[in-house]
Amino acid sequence: MPLRSLNVRLIFPQEDGPAPWNPLLESAAMPQRTLFRFLLLAAVAVIAGFLALAIAVPIEPQVPAPLIALFSPGLKLAEFVTPETGKSFAWTFGWFLRIAIVANASFYLALFALIACLADRRRSK
Repeated sequence: MPLRSLNVRLIFPQEDGPAPWNPLLESAAMPQRTLFRFLLLAAVAVIAGFLALAIAVPIEPQVPAPLIALFSPGLKLAEFVTPETGKSFAWTFGWFLRIAIVANASFYLALFALIACLADRRRSK
């Protein structure tokens, strides 16, 4: 059986140019590349924000406040915003952690999104 009858050029489109457009790959049911990138960046940002908070809390007394605010802005924001009411310690600490982790995660999400945007721009040129 000759190789021409197998239509090999459709299996390896890089030899003859781009592959034919497939409308199934751009459907609404399948997650798009930007959605996957956003979710991946968000997951990495939450992990990075949590780790930054875990590193910043024990070293806070030894390190100057601007340096702590540089890599863990959620810690300083949570110290400033956490309500000082007559509630229990667990309630106050729970809100402190929520505020700090969300602030750190949003900071790192913005940072990672900026890096990804700059990488895409550089790659497209």
